[in-house]
Amino acid sequence: MLARLSIRDIVLIERLDIEFDTGLAVLTGETGAGKSILLDAFALALGGRGDAGLVRHGAEHGQVTAVFDIPKNHPATKILAENGLEDTGEMILRRVQLADGRTRAFINDQAISVQTLKAVGAALVEIHGQHDERALVDAATHRSLLDAFAGLEKDVAAVEALWDARRTANTELEEHRASMERAAREADYLRHASDELKQLAPKDGEETSLAHRRTTMMQGEKIASDLREAQEVVGGHNSPVAALSAAVRRLERRGVNSPALVEPAVKAIDVAINALEEADQHLLAALAATDFDPAELERIEERLFALRAASRKYSTPVDGLAALAAKYAADVVLIDAGASRLKKLEQAAIEADARYAAAAKKLSASRQKSAEKLNKAVNAELAPLKLERAKFITQVTTDEAAPGPQGFDRVEFWVQTNPGTKPGPMMKVASGGELSRFLLALKVVLSDRGSAPTLVFDEIDTGVGGAVADAIGARLARLAGKVQVMAVTHAPQVAARADQHLLISKDALDKGKRVATRVNALAADHRREEIARMLAGAEITAEARAAAERLLKAATA
Repeated sequence: MLARLSIRDIVLIERLDIEFDTGLAVLTGETGAGKSILLDAFALALGGRGDAGLVRHGAEHGQVTAVFDIPKNHPATKILAENGLEDTGEMILRRVQLADGRTRAFINDQAISVQTLKAVGAALVEIHGQHDERALVDAATHRSLLDAFAGLEKDVAAVEALWDARRTANTELEEHRASMERAAREADYLRHASDELKQLAPKDGEETSLAHRRTTMMQGEKIASDLREAQEVVGGHNSPVAALSAAVRRLERRGVNSPALVEPAVKAIDVAINALEEADQHLLAALAATDFDPAELERIEERLFALRAASRKYSTPVDGLAALAAKYAADVVLIDAGASRLKKLEQAAIEADARYAAAAKKLSASRQKSAEKLNKAVNAELAPLKLERAKFITQVTTDEAAPGPQGFDRVEFWVQTNPGTKPGPMMKVASGGELSRFLLALKVVLSDRGSAPTLVFDEIDTGVGGAVADAIGARLARLAGKVQVMAVTHAPQVAARADQHLLISKDALDKGKRVATRVNALAADHRREEIARMLAGAEITAEARAAAERLLKAATA
């Protein structure tokens, strides 16, 4: 509900703070006092169109702040979450109107787009008036309102899920069919390429491995002769190892008598012999590494040539040939086995269509029945509103050739204002006064379902009086038992039923040089006086005060 409205520097309003309660709040005042200014300011805070003309003369900018108390899980909190805004339990909508025409929007002191502000505002407040183009007169909302009245939200959610499943099944079918058609157009090329690459059997990293092996073999061939010559010197027939070993044996025999002279030389020669034997082992290993079959080198070069030729032919790096071979093979399999999968996908799409159609038809039948109940409930409210000859019609048009997420139905609220006249859309057929009363009757019926927590009615009692005005007041009071209701009214019968009565007036400032709009909450005596003024006009008589007293007592009876 709306808890507080603060307005700064908007047209005739310099500074205004209004606290609101639950129930029915009425705003009254003489013509030109500023009631429309107040509603324009409120609409601005809800995301309405900005206008530089709203800024008070002499001010750089105007500002409107609307504070709402909302329950957890309210639809407005979902909009906050979708836009990364924090839900603090209290929702503060603020709009700044600059004198140059620009505006700025905030929720909970976080800057947001006007579109986001408008979406949140629409979830919190509905404004109804004779020429209003929002709320119930928008045919796009009528289907959801009928669904809310009938409690069909779960059925609608089920149809939406089946619609998504149907769309997924048909998308998969179309994608597979397109793939098959594409593959079929290239079938001969794909089969040839797949067979060629299958025969080539490329492997990831094969080119690098073969090139490295080829380089090693070619370098080994050049160094092999030097390695053989060195090995011959170190470990071949000309190796000094045998001579050195013989010398060591002779020295060891002589060293028995002179060990101090012989042992150092023997140890040094042993080290040399070991080094020569180790060098011989390294040389033999190197020779083994350079030893290769010339036929192997030829095979490697042929393989590299074949891989690189395929790379050029298919405009693909050699390392990508294995993946390309797998793709072509899969495309060939698609051609050969795709028909079987196509049949399965076609069957799945048919079944998804059937499930959606069955649920949508069932939902349509429920809507048709609920439409009759809604018609009956709304029409029962019309007679006291002096619309006893009028008729409310919920027009449900079902077109199975135009399916959608919420089924086959288009719902629009129609009216027939008099017997024998042609029914038509409520916004087009009803006059301003009739439209406001149709809207009131509809809101009374829908008050506990599909309604924003705050409803604003702008002079819906214009042009009516007496019993009709009293009937409007009674229905506004009934409605206020379930949601917060604000009503701008000239009807004393409506004002008498208010839980909160706010008087809008203009006060002269600076010795009459300028005026400012004021809003005062009226206590009991002042309230009776205002209702008497609404009854009598400029001169309030004792009879008017007595009539006002009777209205107030009747409203509380």
